[in-house]
Amino acid sequence: MSADISLIPPLSRPLSSLRADLRVYILRVFLRCGKQCELKRGSLRFLTLLCARMSELEGCGAQGGGGGPDWIMIEPPEPYEPVQHHWFYNQKTDGRHCWQPFSKQDSERIEEAYAHAGESEGEVIVATEGRRYDVCLKERRRYAVYWDQTSSEVRRCSWFHKGSKEMSYTPHTEDISDLLEDAYMIALTLEEWKRTLELPTGETVILHNPKLMTQHPNFCRDFPPSPGERTQARTLKRGIENIPVEIPQGEPDSVDHLVFMVHGIGPACDLRLRGIVQCVNEFRSASLTLISSHFSSTVDQESIGRVEFLPVNWHRVLHGETTGVDRDIERITLPSISRLRQFCNDTVLDLFFYNSATYCQTIVDTVASEINRLYSIFLLRHPHFSGAMSVVGHSLGSLILFDLLTNQKTGSECSEPEEAAEHNEDFSSLPDLECNSFTSLEKVLKNAGLEEHLRVLQKEQVDLEALLLCSERDLKELGIPLGPRKKILNYVKKLKLHAPAAQTGKHSQKSSRLQSLIQDSPPTTSAVDYQHFDVGIGQVSIDYPQLAFHPQAFFAIGSPIGMFLTVRGLKRIDPNYSFPTCRSFYNIFHPFDPVAYRIEPMILPPDMDVPPMLMPHHKGRKRMHLELKEGLTRVGSDLLGSLRTVWQSFSQLPAPALAEGGATVASAQLTEDMETSPVEEEESKEVHVGRLNDGRRIDYVLQEKPIESFNEYLFAIQSHLCYWESEDTALLVLKEIYGNGPHRSSPQQ
Repeated sequence: MSADISLIPPLSRPLSSLRADLRVYILRVFLRCGKQCELKRGSLRFLTLLCARMSELEGCGAQGGGGGPDWIMIEPPEPYEPVQHHWFYNQKTDGRHCWQPFSKQDSERIEEAYAHAGESEGEVIVATEGRRYDVCLKERRRYAVYWDQTSSEVRRCSWFHKGSKEMSYTPHTEDISDLLEDAYMIALTLEEWKRTLELPTGETVILHNPKLMTQHPNFCRDFPPSPGERTQARTLKRGIENIPVEIPQGEPDSVDHLVFMVHGIGPACDLRLRGIVQCVNEFRSASLTLISSHFSSTVDQESIGRVEFLPVNWHRVLHGETTGVDRDIERITLPSISRLRQFCNDTVLDLFFYNSATYCQTIVDTVASEINRLYSIFLLRHPHFSGAMSVVGHSLGSLILFDLLTNQKTGSECSEPEEAAEHNEDFSSLPDLECNSFTSLEKVLKNAGLEEHLRVLQKEQVDLEALLLCSERDLKELGIPLGPRKKILNYVKKLKLHAPAAQTGKHSQKSSRLQSLIQDSPPTTSAVDYQHFDVGIGQVSIDYPQLAFHPQAFFAIGSPIGMFLTVRGLKRIDPNYSFPTCRSFYNIFHPFDPVAYRIEPMILPPDMDVPPMLMPHHKGRKRMHLELKEGLTRVGSDLLGSLRTVWQSFSQLPAPALAEGGATVASAQLTEDMETSPVEEEESKEVHVGRLNDGRRIDYVLQEKPIESFNEYLFAIQSHLCYWESEDTALLVLKEIYGNGPHRSSPQQ
């Protein structure tokens, strides 16, 4: 290793008095290295530099004279502690890149793997953030596991810099951090500051003292900086403990419950135009905070872990290249007010797509397949998971889940494999048809514009006859994407409907038999069939896929389920109706949400008017303005009752029979009736609301904020998008998950 002697500046003291000091410096280095049990790279470099400097000075020492070192006068060396590294990842937020720290637990895991990374020849992968992200150490990249997301850079950080106009510190690269650490160690050990170090980027670092270090830009000599530019130095900080950064709280390793969250219309889920992944991350963070604050005793006893929330994105598939729906809509969209029309095409049209039989099938298949895919990945990453699962739907997502859960089948109802086997036996008994060559298959795919999938079908020896017998599951197993798969099934459907009714020779009877079987089998998407019975829900008649599990609870937030059921022609839900595979259902809404509708009036008798249940605040009481409003209502009711009592007492005075006893009894009874407020009456009586939520209440309303009560219309849109940040909503979900439902006692505060 070549020693750069220029890093140690010339010393100003006489050379004759420096030989002992240099030996002291070398002794300090050996003491430090002995404590660390190994020579660090920086320590070895420093020792080399000192030895080189000492050799240079020893050549001049004979001329200046001087005695040997005075070992008794050695001062205790100033201790040098290596910097503590922390791992960061680069995240793009609001169009700019910012560095976010890993939690302390994740950073320690990555650091431990980094210490042993040299022993492994392959890539070292560390699971972080609740096993939702994987960090590839040698590649220095962070990858999402459950959803599609651009990989981000990962860095081992120890030195940070910040400009005067910047809000947060930015970590230096690992190479520059090593250079800064070596320069800091030399300056601290030699006790000589105001040292300068030129970085590979051309910037200059000045180490004024252990607490003040600055970084200056390197201006060109031909163009000297202005007086204002000279003062624009960047502040340097060593170690994460010296910068104002919030290290996220680590998540427990054990997962008690798994929740899938389905978004509504459009790609954005809140007013900040964040996607479903960011909103679910915030909801997960709120649940972790509530678990630690409301279930503190059980957390201390380690009897509960955490709840995992995973986002389900179906908008990306519907508006992707596979379906081609965006291209079709763009061709017919008017050029005027382009931004408004683009917004409507991305958001509002999702409602019409779901009411279309063709695209409703696509949406439902995407939601079910995505939930099943996430569920399978979760089990692979958590092999010891033994908890239950639940689903949450926002806006249109709640309607999708409602239709899915309504059409789930129990074990006794799953007769689809038997029916498929019967159809396979009927078709397999037929001899070969004329259209069994690959040439006919190639012609069919070419007419449909899907010739790129011909090689996949030919590899599996699929001819035109076999294609007519293929189901969507078969095409999916072949690896054909969703869009081409739908197009092939639609084209095959047209072939079946327009097949010739009769053929010559011995194949005429076989073709007619095949045609009759095809016409008898139900199509993938039949005509819209609305049911007007008490139990039916009247959704579009399509082939609803099955989930890989039975959910414990279904939470609908900001849901238009009641409105859609009414529009479909359903006037009443049978009180005996319940989901086939889900036992709990909650309809949560904000009082000013323009999209939300109630469910209980469709189950209860028409003459029974029951207000929704008021959700408790996560801090344990009603909001102040609601208590004031309720108190004024009670005072007004009591005052009105008192006036009525006094008026009746005066009006009944002439009657001798009521003068002494009767009026007193009547007024006392009336006063007792008026003392009970409508809210207390509602809380005192229990309402049994069918079997949809196991007899418990279904509709739950949030408490509006004081500022929202001033103008309902101003906060209407915001109220529909507030659920992702609502601690009250997260608390209700946690109560149901951990067996402390809203009908029971409140959790520990």
